[in-house]
Amino acid sequence: MTYEEYNAFCKSLPQTTTVVQWGGAHVWKIGGKMFAVGGWNDDGVTGVTFKVSEIAFEVLKDRPGLRPAPYLASRGMKWIQHYAKPGLSDKDLREHLAESHRIVSLGLTKKLQKELGLNQDAS
Repeated sequence: MTYEEYNAFCKSLPQTTTVVQWGGAHVWKIGGKMFAVGGWNDDGVTGVTFKVSEIAFEVLKDRPGLRPAPYLASRGMKWIQHYAKPGLSDKDLREHLAESHRIVSLGLTKKLQKELGLNQDAS
């Protein structure tokens, strides 16, 4: 996934905003809470960090090209960084970014979820 594809995908998710911080990283948020961080690695691979479930963290943390996200995971948070090849396929990376968006959105207050039109029952 290129950096442009990463940004386009994150932008396509509901109610997202972006800010460039931390030395040029593109940080994507929902309701003011971060769900993805993207930047370049020295070898040209797009480095992408995203939140995962506890089970996904255990499955992904030791796969080649993936690791517990520096800083975040060291503080007990369940974040994975895709930083080198082979890492994840573009399809799998998009699925994990969408799931990160969902996990973070569920952590927002019910009031904010309602204001943003997220996680509302269709009934």
